[in-house]
Amino acid sequence: MNRRTGRATTGAAALAAVAAVTGLLALAACGSTPAPGAAATGELRLSVTAPPTAPPAADLSAAATATDAFGLDLLHALTGPNSGGAGEANTVLSPSGLATALAMLLPGARGGTAQELATVLHTGLPPARYVAAMGAAGRAVQPGGPNQKAGQAPVLKQSDTVWTQRGYPVQQAYLQTLAQAFQAGLRTADFVKDPDTARQAVNALVEQQTDGRIKNLLPPGSVDPSTVLVLTDALYLKAAWAHPFEHADTADRPFHRLDGSTASVSTMAETGTLRYAQGGTADQPWQAVELPYAGGGLVMDLVVPGQGSFDRFRAGLDGPGLDRMLAGLSDTEVDLTLPRFDFGTANNLTEALTALGLHSAFVPTADFSGIPGPGAAQPYLSTVVQQADITVDESGTTAAAGTAVGIAGAAAPQRGGAATLHIDRPFLFLIRDVGSGQPLFLGQVTDPAR
Repeated sequence: MNRRTGRATTGAAALAAVAAVTGLLALAACGSTPAPGAAATGELRLSVTAPPTAPPAADLSAAATATDAFGLDLLHALTGPNSGGAGEANTVLSPSGLATALAMLLPGARGGTAQELATVLHTGLPPARYVAAMGAAGRAVQPGGPNQKAGQAPVLKQSDTVWTQRGYPVQQAYLQTLAQAFQAGLRTADFVKDPDTARQAVNALVEQQTDGRIKNLLPPGSVDPSTVLVLTDALYLKAAWAHPFEHADTADRPFHRLDGSTASVSTMAETGTLRYAQGGTADQPWQAVELPYAGGGLVMDLVVPGQGSFDRFRAGLDGPGLDRMLAGLSDTEVDLTLPRFDFGTANNLTEALTALGLHSAFVPTADFSGIPGPGAAQPYLSTVVQQADITVDESGTTAAAGTAVGIAGAAAPQRGGAATLHIDRPFLFLIRDVGSGQPLFLGQVTDPAR
């Protein structure tokens, strides 16, 4: 069994190549006038008058904390009692991708719509400071490091794009804000005359930005002649573990599903020094471990509730509880087993966001008056979708998301001594940037055999 030596920097372990995309098909306008010309798409350039200034560290921390809470809210909405059985399914989300896409709307929102959007995003920062922090967080992610071997440098790319209906006037101040904060590209399409060609153009760009991992982000029928604006955020990660698992130690081991059945799944194994914690109560214990990626800038956190307590733990997990868990991680000798897993998730998030309190944005009376130019039809949100996928194996990761942890009477984390964490039951995972704290991917694995 391979043995990790030395201090394991915060991180994750498994094949690292993550791809997730948040597609925000937004702002379908009532009564928009067909624009002249063909359905061809084009790319526009916006001049940024000055490079973005670095926001205060407190703003970056507040934005990361907000995204943590927002991601857990979304996970609860998609896997809770009203999810129609989805709570038992493997799930991967990109909290930072969706938060970034919604943040791109915030500078154009006004009144009650702006208040609802800020509340759902858990941000109390003024809109200008929030979008600056979210943009800076994306630029600040430095997945690499000076000590990694050639060919092992993590790849992490985030791309934001604004698609506008040809001829639909958008306020230059709004576009400048997006260009300044997110370095967003601006493209035009004719949603009115040829919506499906425009949809395919959006999908093709996202597929390119994610190295082919995310295909057909916007499904047929999701774009129609009323669409005037589409915002997309594409996130791609490919990273190797700082300490790869040995293939020779991988073997079929039992995994206990939520329904009580058992599956034999390909499971990795190793022993070494990792950041580890445990806590909870006698009837609802949990264990957590952190696996570093090469370079030390990115990590994967795995949270494993006790057998039979997964649903209750996930339902009770909130942002502060997760923060306390991660703060309690400390260097520990860990005997670890981890199933390999590979799956993807596609979600229409309109219903989930509405359940979280984003109501007024989805009706024609929405107040996004900071976006359209004079005389243009007032926009409202029509569809929000996200796709994400993840592969975890001995070498690294290809997408991940998820951390659901409920704490009732937290016990002190284990320090010193050896720990055993054989992950043979449903668990949560989180891939995050160590520097900014942004949660890039979040999810749950309930059945690695699927």
